[in-house]
Amino acid sequence: MAQTVSRGITEQTVTPLLQEVALVTGASRGIGRAIALRLASLGASVAICGRDADALAATTSALKQLGARVFSQIADVTRSSDIASLTSNIQATLGPISILVNNAGIGLFGPAHEKSEADWDLVLSTNLKSIFLVSQAVIPSMIRQGKGDIINISSLAGKNTFAGGGIYCASKWGVQGLSGCMAEDLRGHGIRVSVVCPGSVATEFFGHSPKDASKVLTAEDVAHAVAMIATQGPQSFLSEIHLRPVRKP
Repeated sequence: MAQTVSRGITEQTVTPLLQEVALVTGASRGIGRAIALRLASLGASVAICGRDADALAATTSALKQLGARVFSQIADVTRSSDIASLTSNIQATLGPISILVNNAGIGLFGPAHEKSEADWDLVLSTNLKSIFLVSQAVIPSMIRQGKGDIINISSLAGKNTFAGGGIYCASKWGVQGLSGCMAEDLRGHGIRVSVVCPGSVATEFFGHSPKDASKVLTAEDVAHAVAMIATQGPQSFLSEIHLRPVRKP
């Protein structure tokens, strides 16, 4: 039985993810960092990966300051060899992964006919192929556990089109299709697959600051949506969340 902390609030209420191990990709900064910190604050052991060693170290330090069990590793999630090493090391250090947040992403914008094949490969590999590869590495363990959450960070660009968004929208529309099919394939195993579709978020992603930061989403807003999914009751799941600022930018 959970111990009472104060005023009738139980330890399980304060740290509902205490028994969970979460992997957040692209977690060295921005949305991924905010998600990792939120899951740690809810009690989860957190594994993070990224390609920027300094930023990854800074996020690792911030997680440890929360008292979380942490594992971090530099990894390119478009490469299956990196993923195999990453997931094996996580399991050896923290235990089986029960929450996967596929957050790694990149944006290249401009008319599709002006973009190169290398641009296409970079965006589709980072935004879509990585979800396929990391999920594929984690799912067998989740099936053995009989439970798990796979949360894919998409975008409202996966529901809408706009000038200059050809390659990026193609990747995010692909995320939507892959996520929906994975959800149907895995729900019988007790595994929930969800997608979060934010609008514009005030991060370094677009390479510039918004004109009015008070009218766009924050990384913490996205992290809150992920926390909602991860703490949803076991008999249901939030299949898709559309996240918009209250006031239009």
